Amino acid sequence: MKIGFIGLGKMGCNMVEHLLEQGHEVTVHDLSQDALSFLAGKGADPAGTPQQLAGALRSPRIVWMMVPAGNPVDTVLASLVPHLEPGDIVVDGGNSRYTDSVGRAGMLMEKGIRLLDAGTSGGLDGARHGACMMVGGDPEAYAVVEPLLKDLCVPGGYAYMGRSGSGHYVKMVHNGIEYGMMQALGEGFELLASSGFDLDHADVARVWTNGSVIRGWLMELAVQAFEKDGRLGYLTGNIADSGEGRWTVECALEQQVSIPVIASALFRRYRSRSENNFSDKVVAALRHEFGGHGFTPEP
Repeated sequence: MKIGFIGLGKMGCNMVEHLLEQGHEVTVHDLSQDALSFLAGKGADPAGTPQQLAGALRSPRIVWMMVPAGNPVDTVLASLVPHLEPGDIVVDGGNSRYTDSVGRAGMLMEKGIRLLDAGTSGGLDGARHGACMMVGGDPEAYAVVEPLLKDLCVPGGYAYMGRSGSGHYVKMVHNGIEYGMMQALGEGFELLASSGFDLDHADVARVWTNGSVIRGWLMELAVQAFEKDGRLGYLTGNIADSGEGRWTVECALEQQVSIPVIASALFRRYRSRSENNFSDKVVAALRHEFGGHGFTPEP
């Protein structure tokens, strides 16, 4: 398939490389000339503006966005939509708030343009080798892009969630669950660190990845982090957040659903910015391992 791709950050660049390897023709646009040059060297067709990108595609066009949530999405749409036509499809693969996606889908539908909200999980490794995607929006548009989803995702790693906003809603809840899981891991390793036993955290995590009830990718990432430094001395415990945990808690309050674990994990992230302890270092390390998220080095 021939598609346009806007947003060549860590996730977007890896996704484009993956698409090119799968035989797709990709026209790319980004503010970074380095990113454009890099992907041009991989076989992508660089476009200097969204207008040029739209002009390089055949109707019905498919344009995939991987840009930060909020104003950046609106800015890209404002520069792109005037050059699209009825029947074209825009996919927002970033972490937009689901209510924003509902509003944008309605705005684009007035112009005959279909928006799919595609929550994307799997970190940088998933973007490069096979991700997990939760997609909401027009079902006919979903059918058109499904070959792309099949090539971008691991087997069984994508599905249609329902009407506009549902893809980003499911991804929001996914990230809320992620907050709680990482917080539990962090607290467990802090308890190990304070035990008085001479424990090798990498060995503990490695054992737990094999056959235990709590095995999984986050535990594998813990192994990677502890192999670098068993005490994670290369970072502080200052944990950033993308906003989705906060949105999850806000939805729970609106819907009167009790989510104490997720809420506690969110508030712990806020607390981490004024205190420094081992459990927060573990969570910060996990975020860095799976998503390349920045961390504050230990002074």
